Formats: sequence, C-alpha cells, structure tokens
Amino acid sequence: MSRQCVLAGVSRGSYYYRSAPEDALTIDLMHRIDALYTDYPFYGSRRMTAALRRLGYRINRKRIRGLMAKMGLEAIYPKPNTSQSHPEHRIYPYLLNDLAIERPNQVWSTDITYVRLAQGFAYLVAVIDWYSRKVLAWLLSNTMDTGFCLDCLEAALRHGQPEVFNTDQGSQFTSREFTGRLLDAGIQISMDGRGRALDNVFVERLWRSVKYENIYVKGYETMTEAKTGLTEYFLFYNEMRPHQGLNYATPHEVAWRLAAMARGGPVDKAWMSFGPCG
Repeated sequence: MSRQCVLAGVSRGSYYYRSAPEDALTIDLMHRIDALYTDYPFYGSRRMTAALRRLGYRINRKRIRGLMAKMGLEAIYPKPNTSQSHPEHRIYPYLLNDLAIERPNQVWSTDITYVRLAQGFAYLVAVIDWYSRKVLAWLLSNTMDTGFCLDCLEAALRHGQPEVFNTDQGSQFTSREFTGRLLDAGIQISMDGRGRALDNVFVERLWRSVKYENIYVKGYETMTEAKTGLTEYFLFYNEMRPHQGLNYATPHEVAWRLAAMARGGPVDKAWMSFGPCG
C-alpha cells in the first residue's frame, strides 16, 4: 500500500483518512437553513442567525456563516466585495440584461442546490433551457466539485448547444475546465453579478419547485432514494407539469412544437401566446 501511495502521489494519511459524518445538530441546522433560504433567499448570515435563534437554536453568526458557505448559499442582495472568487479564474460579464428570450437553445443556465437527506445531505446540479424551461440534464453528488458539474454539462450538450450559457460565480463554474469546455464549443459565457441570484431566475424557480413539490414532501433517507425520486420528478416536470409562464404548456410540449415548426409541420400556435420569457 505504501508503494501504491507513492506511485499515485498521495500520502498514506490521505489514503486512510475517512471524513467524520456531520453530527445530528449540524445536519438539523443545515436542513433549517435550507428551508429558510428557500422561503427568504435575501437572508444573509445575520438574519439567518436571528431567525434560527427565534426558533430556539443557541448558535452564533460565525457558525451559520460557515454552514451557509458549505451549502453554497449567499443572500441575493448586492453588497460590497466580501468574498473573492478563485484568483486564477476569470469572471465573465452578465450578458442577459434586457435580452428577449425568443427561442430554444438561445440561453441555458446552471446552478447547484443543497438537498437534505435524513442522515446527511447532497448537492444537485441541473442545466435548464430558459425558453422552454426544460431541464436538459441533472446530477446528484455528495461533493460540490467541478467534476459533477462538468458531467452534467456534457449530458446537456448531448441535447444540442446554446448560444449563451449563464452561471453564477461559483468556483465550479469559473474553473478553467468548465469555461474551457464552453469556449471550445463556441458558446458565449455569461455570469451572474455577485450576490444576485435573480440573474439566474429560472433556475431559482426550478429549485423552489423541486424542493416544495418533491424533496420536502418525500423526505428522502438516502442518496439512492433521492436519485430514484428525482428521476421521477424531473420526468414529471418536463413532460406533465403545466407551467403558468408557458401558458400552461409543459416544457416538453414547447420543445416538441417548436421542433415541428422547424420541420415545417402544422402546429397550433395558440400555445405560443406566453411570449418571450413568459
């Protein structure tokens, strides 16, 4: 084993290390933070701490700030430069101000959200088409790293290619691996402003729907259960769930009908009355 560690370039201590599971109080706090943030995404660590204290938790702001960072949560209001992106990662400008979204594959976006489990947590990443609201790909992981975000991107690109791809400024999406894959494909990169989750509004709406319509209702025990349940939910979301912003069509219907129009087939255009961006 020592020889294998040398050849692999890792220390024996790293090989034998097993991360300790989070204690029950920490898991409970993270679940509470997740629920509060879903309802009040403008809560920063100060308000979150105050809200949790009102619920009876004896905690300080430093702990809540650390847990919010671990969960990838940031209040949506603009604020001073309180955190730094990776110094070697380029930040791209936001390209979607006043842009009319008029067709599929014009703009895609992605984001990561926290998924609570009975004895722990996981992270969910998804890629969504802004015009049809269709979830093109998603993945669940127990780590919030670049690899699973890249895997999700590759899965989405099997459905086509957008003109613009929008992300937040998280290190996963500003990494050279992620941005390089987009640039190699000739895709324009757009990034949300710091602390402006609503720049990526359709993904934020998706997370709220996923949590209130599935995750909070099902109360998944394990990653396996969550993967099975989310597979069913995203099928429902794409193909059966009517969207008010789509004049109560489904994302699948919007994508299918536009594909039929592109082929020159007859299509009832009444469903298109929702207009750009709904």
